[in-house]
Amino acid sequence: MTETNNSDQEDSQTPLQQITFLLRKYKLVEGLVNLQDSPDLSLSESAVQKKNLSELQDFLDQLHPADIAHILEALPLEDRLLIWSMIKSDRDGEILLETSEAVRATLITDMGTQELVAATEYLDADEIADLAPNLPQEVMEDVFRSLPIEEREQLRAAMSYPEDSVGALMDFDVITIREDVRLEVVLRYLRWLEEMPDHTDQLFVVDRNEQLKGVLLINRLLVSDPDTLVADVMTKEIIKLHPDDVAQQAANAFERYDLVSASVVDENDKLLGRVTVDTVIDFIRDKAENEALNLAGLSEEEDLFAPVLKSVKNRWGWLAINLITAFIASRVIGLFEDSIEKLVALAALMPIVAGIGGNSGNQTITMIVRALALEQINTRSTWKLLGKEIGVSLVNGLVWGTIIGLFTFAIYQNAELGLVMTLAMMLNLLLAASLGVLIPLTLRKFGRDPALGSSVMITAVTDSGGFFIFLGLATIFLL
Repeated sequence: MTETNNSDQEDSQTPLQQITFLLRKYKLVEGLVNLQDSPDLSLSESAVQKKNLSELQDFLDQLHPADIAHILEALPLEDRLLIWSMIKSDRDGEILLETSEAVRATLITDMGTQELVAATEYLDADEIADLAPNLPQEVMEDVFRSLPIEEREQLRAAMSYPEDSVGALMDFDVITIREDVRLEVVLRYLRWLEEMPDHTDQLFVVDRNEQLKGVLLINRLLVSDPDTLVADVMTKEIIKLHPDDVAQQAANAFERYDLVSASVVDENDKLLGRVTVDTVIDFIRDKAENEALNLAGLSEEEDLFAPVLKSVKNRWGWLAINLITAFIASRVIGLFEDSIEKLVALAALMPIVAGIGGNSGNQTITMIVRALALEQINTRSTWKLLGKEIGVSLVNGLVWGTIIGLFTFAIYQNAELGLVMTLAMMLNLLLAASLGVLIPLTLRKFGRDPALGSSVMITAVTDSGGFFIFLGLATIFLL
């Protein structure tokens, strides 16, 4: 009964929890060896320790590359490298693709040139291109020499496209057929293949010049008469992407039309490759993570267990800017020291105005950054959008300003102070709404990421602005 319960408990654990447990068992024996005055090597090489290593190895062999990548990112560097050393070489490439760039760098640093070249042996050209920015130059030279001529050209093509383009997402592994053959021939051809490319929901119909004529959907192939010609059942109305298109446009198309795959063609409609839904999902996830980091003012993705100095370097830039803006806010307060001395309640109330303004501004910025990513904003709609956000801030300012004004009156029995709170709240929300729209749009206009530091900037402005508005109104009407 006890064994059954233990088995059920192990099954309910996540892969990370199980790996952590197995690592603890292994390191416990290692710790006992290190505590001895004269280390007993027979203990570290005992049957128990070999069994611990075997359990770790067997468990890792069963895991999906994405699960192993998740585990590696959640472990401190020493444990991470220990687990990485147990991964079979034919899986290295797949796992490296699944890890974040920060963690990938630590793994690649631990690998030799031959190991890195071997890791790319099981990857397609487009996958190698994804790893290329992280690989040393000498490794890439060896990789080029090891590839067949066709894959070498594909790799060069994939590496030539900008990171945020459709070409960077493109997969060269496609199945093409002719329109003048019968479906029976197509079925025989598919059975002849060892396996079909992942996410194959359609076959691309091309002519002898590789120009795209249409697609044959797999479901149509399976239910149609085998004697039917491809031309009679293929679909000519298809989504075509171009390698120089912005990757976000492809992501929008996949979301809008519920695509599994889409063709990539050149200006002459020659088929170059395809984009698949798994690549698009990875792109959307990475973009969302980067935007979250940018909003917080982080310059790049950070390894959770990165060295202290490296983390400091990643974070110091916007912290320095924040320090400057905080100093400005303090000087704004300093301008009204006399007012605060005369009415101490101002010191207790002014953080409320600044805090609500910062929150409102961040809500507006989040909406605008999302709309820019989905290409929902153009030049003509900018002013309408600004007017709409100002209208929202006016209503919110009136409602919540009135509520806060009433609370202020109830606490301090000062009607003028309550009115000042209401007015200050409305004006700061107007400021937050205006800048919440203008900051990301201005960054976009100058070719910068609209999310880059937007949260830091809006908070700084609404703090300083909120203090100035509230204390200024209080000085005019109360003192």
